[in-house]
Amino acid sequence: MIRGRAAAITDVARLAEVSHQTVSRVLNDHPNVSSDTRNRVLDAVRQLNYRRNAMARGLARRRSRMVGVVTLATSLHGPAATLRGIERAAIAEGYGVSISTLERLDHIGVLQALETLADQSVAGAVVIAPQRAVAQALHSLPSAMAAVTVEADMDGAIPSISVDQAAGARIAVEHLIQLGHREVWHLAGPPDWLESQGRIQGWCAALEDAGLRVPNVLTGDWSARSGYAAGLELATRREVTAVFAGNDQMALGMLRAFYEKGIRVPDDVSIVGFDDIPEAQYFWPPLTTVRQDFDEIGRRCVATLLRLIEADSPEPPHRLTSAPAVAPTLIIRNSTAARP
Repeated sequence: MIRGRAAAITDVARLAEVSHQTVSRVLNDHPNVSSDTRNRVLDAVRQLNYRRNAMARGLARRRSRMVGVVTLATSLHGPAATLRGIERAAIAEGYGVSISTLERLDHIGVLQALETLADQSVAGAVVIAPQRAVAQALHSLPSAMAAVTVEADMDGAIPSISVDQAAGARIAVEHLIQLGHREVWHLAGPPDWLESQGRIQGWCAALEDAGLRVPNVLTGDWSARSGYAAGLELATRREVTAVFAGNDQMALGMLRAFYEKGIRVPDDVSIVGFDDIPEAQYFWPPLTTVRQDFDEIGRRCVATLLRLIEADSPEPPHRLTSAPAVAPTLIIRNSTAARP
């Protein structure tokens, strides 16, 4: 045990001063391991009470009708809606779903979650990986685990399904430019989120292509509270006529701040959000936003994972080509209007 938690293969590797791949070779009786190294690894296994071959046992029986999902411990709309889309798609294909929630956004947390799922004999796993730390951890995914990622740039190492975040930001900004706005401010999400990075890229590209100035980006944490704080700051800038918020919750907070400061939306300032949460059409004014098709994400994840699971080769072809990014759509409501 490691401070109240079960030991992971990385703990064994650290104690034995070898790589986790070497630990895996020892536990699977690979012949190309020196006796000294093998003894060190086995001694570390005994010291840590590591559950030997838990993952191997699960993978050996992986022709079950269960798929695993690794996701963040969050109530944010994007990851939660992605999880629902995967569940619906898996059930439609006759598979049950086992969910492992990440409390630690690092290599150890990801590996422990996958070990837990493998011990439950899941057929394969979908990892919802919108943060950089999670995506980096997936580069050391066990080679025998059939896996698909969501919102992670894996350079072809593992099939990845995603929404085209940059394209979504671009259509939001181009909408505001077409309304005559000559400057569009952006409230971005946390910088370690891959979705934030994509939306910043699309915002910058749309402004640069139109020959417009790119203002300094503001940063929030996806919450309405951070949108409210950014709205109070922007309310002091009389030149602001348009804002692209990184998600609908931050747009909601901004609407409240502008209302309190006597700034009318959309008469004085136009606002576009991102996600199209179910409540967006009931904001006042109803929010113009970018819709992500989470059901399509789920369908593509499950379809790709089943192709891996049902492959004839003994090890899944990890370099299966990822599907093209899912195109987002702009939903125009009453929070945007022509530049005053």
